[in-house]
Amino acid sequence: MKIAVVGIGIIGGSFCKAIKKNTSHYVIGLNRTKETLAQALSDGAIDEIGDIDSLKKADIVILATYPKASVEFVEKYGEYLKGKIVTDSAGIKREICPQMVELSKKFGFEFVGAHPMAGKETNGYKSSDADLFKGASYIVVPCEASDEAVNTICSLGLEIGFGSVKKTDPEEHDRMIAFTSQLPHVLACAYVLSPCCPNHKGFSAGSYKDVSRVANINAKLWSELFLENREPLIEELITLRENVTMITDAVQQGNKERLEQLLEQAHQTKEMLGE
Repeated sequence: MKIAVVGIGIIGGSFCKAIKKNTSHYVIGLNRTKETLAQALSDGAIDEIGDIDSLKKADIVILATYPKASVEFVEKYGEYLKGKIVTDSAGIKREICPQMVELSKKFGFEFVGAHPMAGKETNGYKSSDADLFKGASYIVVPCEASDEAVNTICSLGLEIGFGSVKKTDPEEHDRMIAFTSQLPHVLACAYVLSPCCPNHKGFSAGSYKDVSRVANINAKLWSELFLENREPLIEELITLRENVTMITDAVQQGNKERLEQLLEQAHQTKEMLGE
């Protein structure tokens, strides 16, 4: 197939590299920064530096841009997408899927929502990796697309190294992502805002690194993701606040029995899940 990747950052670049490493598909790269495209071509991550007209010859178009930017791209260039399978990589789906479904009907393409559960703390094409998706989960949200289109995207995901494909709907996706992805980023950011953080060196080990790792955050992207998924995220933040309050109260009251009960409950939950 001919696959056009729009946005050659860490995710888009990794899609390009993974496709070239694991398949015989032809990759067309589109990006605002021409230097990035030149580097991707030099690296063998893409076969062709594309432009908008290049979309016409693609079988699949992967939108590896911010959620709003993906919608805006399709609104602007939808006429070039007729007959294509269009997919994305956005970390939210309730906001983007209804808009994309309407646009797919208007312009005659099929939209299959997708979200690769992989990444790094760094951004940009320089951080992209052909093995970034290796063994990771690939979440696929059909969004009214045909079984054939959905299966094509699922198959491509497995071809390029994803360990599993999880099909879901926009509501479950955003609810679970609020817990598994967005809440940890909030927690990490809140943690490093402590006045103790600048003095951590010499006092920190694995626990500090584990909790603070994702505080190295892309503020523009994650602000958009948080706000567009505010209801599920707020629910998780309220639950977290309640749990922290219970532990705070037990410590403040010197209630060792209650504190042990809460910590053991957490221990048992983590042990039962195994990961």
